[in-house]
Amino acid sequence: MPVGTARTCMNGLNALSGVGLLTVPYALSEGGWVSLALLAAVAAACWYTGILLCRCMDADDAIRTYPDIGEHAFGRTGRLLVSAFTYVELYLVATGFLILEGDNLDKLFPGARVTLGTVSLAGKRLFVVLVALVVAPTTWLRSLGVLAYVSATGVFASVVIVLSVLWAAAVDGVGFSGRGTTTPLRIAGLPTALGLYIFCYGGHPMFPTLYTSMKRKSQFPKMLVICFLLCTLNYGAMAVLGYLMYGDGVLSQVTLNLPSARLSSKVAIYTTLLNPVTKYALVVTPIAAAVEERIRGAAGKGARAVSVAVRTLLVLSTVAVALALPFFADLMALVGSMLNVAVCMLLPCACYVRIFGAPSMSSVEAVAIGGILVLGSLVAVTGTYYSLMKII
Repeated sequence: MPVGTARTCMNGLNALSGVGLLTVPYALSEGGWVSLALLAAVAAACWYTGILLCRCMDADDAIRTYPDIGEHAFGRTGRLLVSAFTYVELYLVATGFLILEGDNLDKLFPGARVTLGTVSLAGKRLFVVLVALVVAPTTWLRSLGVLAYVSATGVFASVVIVLSVLWAAAVDGVGFSGRGTTTPLRIAGLPTALGLYIFCYGGHPMFPTLYTSMKRKSQFPKMLVICFLLCTLNYGAMAVLGYLMYGDGVLSQVTLNLPSARLSSKVAIYTTLLNPVTKYALVVTPIAAAVEERIRGAAGKGARAVSVAVRTLLVLSTVAVALALPFFADLMALVGSMLNVAVCMLLPCACYVRIFGAPSMSSVEAVAIGGILVLGSLVAVTGTYYSLMKII
């Protein structure tokens, strides 16, 4: 694989390997063993819609971003619709990263406090601010080739988390005797399970950015297959491990179940903290790029300063939201059911059909797109409803 393609593949893996890894055991407990087939189905559907986005970009050389695809398909309205769903999803996911970091660091270091003059920060608020200071410099990297090295750390972290959980079960005495592991299917929990599974594959807003960064764009479909295959294997392994270990007692983040005194547990928890830090920049880059395009000064002298200012302000705004709405589980559930479904399943299909037309599609392609639209619509309605009911 060429070096450029390998770097893009690393960024793609990082886009798909995130905090959703911690939730898949809980998703399996909600939906039962049969829901693992739905995990594979969701992966296949999201892979295919990623290919559809690639084809839409090939329709016009002027298309560079996901909103460009929406505009090419549905005009100004399409751009606004895609932009709204895409950037709100990315923004809330980035905010969720800060909340996750604050929660876990507060648990590891309870009672932490910093006072500067009349300003005092403690607990989760303190750690949200500290994490923001760490991730801000990574957002200033405009080259995805450089960012690939940051992404490699995130991909490695995802693998380490799975191996640490396996070590806790096989060596540290947790075992594989979780109660409730024989339930094949739970209809009532399927909306939640599907919403969480789709949240795991929410990398579509980054795909156009990755595609345009490639010198050999013909390698993109191959790169996407590798990314989805490896991530699905990792997600499936974590889901089975966590569910076998804790059964129906598995929490929304499996690391919260682990015995805190064990070394393997500490490795898993600390690695969990590393993953959002390495992924934050990749998530906010499309938002920052869109803002910079709207600022004429970013195209001439002082472009670097404008870019740093935009990205720094973006980080500060996510800090403000994280401090105001520190509800990670509820926020991510709503993002998965309402926003990810639209961005990863519904909008790619709608744009593709609009650009190329139904008559030009083969019967197999038409059935595949129709099936994805039906599945996505069902998840959007039921998943959003159940998420809102849980929040209420």
